[in-house]
Amino acid sequence: MYKRLSALMFPITTLLLIGALVWGYQENQEKNSILIKAENQYQRAFHDLSYHMEQLHGELGNTLAVNHTSSGMHRKGLVNVWRLTSEAQNEINQLPLTLLPFSETEEFLSKISNFSYKAAVRDFTKKPLSDNEMGNLKALYKNSGEISKDLQEVQNKVITNRLRWMDVESALATEDKAEDNTIIDGFKTVDKRVAAYPELDYGPSVASIYNKRSVKKLGGKPVTVEDVKRKAVKFADIGGNPTVDVRENGKGTEWASYTAVVTSKDHKEPVSMDFTVEGGLLISYNDNRNVGPAKVSMNQAVTKAGEFLKDKGYPDMTAVSADRYDNMGNLTFVTSRNGILIYPEKMTVRVGLDTGEPTGFQASDYVRERQEKRVISKPGLTLAEARKMLNPEYKELYNRLAWIKNEDAEEVLTYEFGGKINGSQYRIYLNADDGHEEAVEEVRKSSGAQGK
Repeated sequence: MYKRLSALMFPITTLLLIGALVWGYQENQEKNSILIKAENQYQRAFHDLSYHMEQLHGELGNTLAVNHTSSGMHRKGLVNVWRLTSEAQNEINQLPLTLLPFSETEEFLSKISNFSYKAAVRDFTKKPLSDNEMGNLKALYKNSGEISKDLQEVQNKVITNRLRWMDVESALATEDKAEDNTIIDGFKTVDKRVAAYPELDYGPSVASIYNKRSVKKLGGKPVTVEDVKRKAVKFADIGGNPTVDVRENGKGTEWASYTAVVTSKDHKEPVSMDFTVEGGLLISYNDNRNVGPAKVSMNQAVTKAGEFLKDKGYPDMTAVSADRYDNMGNLTFVTSRNGILIYPEKMTVRVGLDTGEPTGFQASDYVRERQEKRVISKPGLTLAEARKMLNPEYKELYNRLAWIKNEDAEEVLTYEFGGKINGSQYRIYLNADDGHEEAVEEVRKSSGAQGK
């Protein structure tokens, strides 16, 4: 019996063992294949990064080499600089550097990219490169050369010593080994060098991308908790004997604010508000009431929201867009002054379409951009003259004067033309002095408000 069982089980066990060995071998081969593929991708991205940084240095040199009146070569050179920095940024994102401090270099490349793009797209015949911008190019040429040299040194060590990027990944995951890795040390050297570079003046268009909007910039006297309680009760207006709970957020930081929650037996749900510490300005409002089925139209909701804002101390606000989401409406209002829409002074209002009453708003842009004495000159072009600048096929639906921030972060007066072309609806903003396009934006089909 034992011999018969052994004779039966032995081949079965042998087959299972062989099968396990084959399966293990295949798994190992697949794992190795994946590791090799990842290593090859890392190596390619790194060598491409080194190559493109060298090209970037050369392209900046080419741009500086030509005469300052060579607007065509300047434009071509800056376009190439923008392309090469974009390539380098993409390659950095492909490397396993998430645990390695490399943010200074990434921001450095980002600023070069934005600077070169902003400069390249403008009309050099009207606004050539300034002395400051030429100075920036000289500094960037020098800095990019140093970075390229550092990366090439790392590249030579990688090739000579046959270093692997998979070891970098392992080293970064193990802090005690991370100090002894040639590649990691090389990238740390690059980032440390970049951090030591003096900050360049890239101009307002680029600076606006990186400048943090701080409530401390608002000015005004800091308010107390008691001040916030009084403001919150008055604004909420939800009945007698309300209670207010106030907490401070981000104390001691540039984003310090107060959150006030008002409750009352006359109002089923609490009402919450956020105020700036500097000046006690209201930046958000939220009524947590339950919203029932929609019963009012978007036009009615826009009217009610406008009345609400006026009653709450926000006069002269005009709705410029209105979008519906189920039983809620999301409206954008901007200040209207002497028939001109002030787009930087913007707030979004949320309304419940069961009654049309607002359930909240966000006023951060309005608070930070509000200027009582904003100087707006008269348009240099008439409406008829500006209209001639439009595409002949553009079907105009409305027009109005609008004060906007353009791509260079400059505030300009424009003619806003709403209309249709190629089956889509657009807003086109033409400079009110010379008629060139400051901005073009497509309007989603759900957008309901327009010039009236």
